[in-house]
Amino acid sequence: MLKNIGKFMFMIELGFKYIGKFEKTFFDPLTTLKPAYKQLSIDRQNYSNNVLDFLNIEVEVIGEVPKKDKILYAINHRSLLDILVMENIFSKYEKSGTWIAKQDLFDHWLYGKFFRASGCMSVDLNNGKGLLTFFKKMKKTLARVDNFNIYIFPEGERNKEVCIKKFQSGAEKIAKSNKLDMVPVFIDETLETVFKNAPFKEKKVVKVYIGDIIEGTDLETGYKEVMKNTSKAWCVS
Repeated sequence: MLKNIGKFMFMIELGFKYIGKFEKTFFDPLTTLKPAYKQLSIDRQNYSNNVLDFLNIEVEVIGEVPKKDKILYAINHRSLLDILVMENIFSKYEKSGTWIAKQDLFDHWLYGKFFRASGCMSVDLNNGKGLLTFFKKMKKTLARVDNFNIYIFPEGERNKEVCIKKFQSGAEKIAKSNKLDMVPVFIDETLETVFKNAPFKEKKVVKVYIGDIIEGTDLETGYKEVMKNTSKAWCVS
């Protein structure tokens, strides 16, 4: 019980400190989009790395993160740790970008402000006008920020099953409408269980498989090709 309270308190207190950092960048009228997103990315990455260090979690990457930018990274989703694990990887490769998330997260009473101020983009799937606004903002940002990347969970929500759920169409639509390459990323761990048991006395290693840029096929098919090299290969055999 105390173990759980301790990690939540650490994350919340640190989160409020970083919200202040985010807001200095987010609301600075003199900072243009490119340096703003770069700084917001660095701050999100630093927050994530601090939390992972506290939980004693290490991330092992299998595969290569592309050197080029303007890529949509499609990631499986099981836990709040998914974002922290991926930000840890992006910090090592100095990647700049944003997370796409449902409007519900931005409206949440506790961590909504963190998402809003840290440069993430919201999308209201049930609002046609909201979708149009989202796609316009995305296109405008990509036109003005040449080192931008998109991070998204194509399953659309946390998956409590062992195998991946059927992908929603949003991720592929975003990639095609903005001429982005798509890279599949599979976190080969039940991170909800990892988070429940953290912090660890001995280092806990989380494996993340990063595939090649998908060519000649759809996102879900290309994603399943990456999974064939993981412990969940039986899901797609």
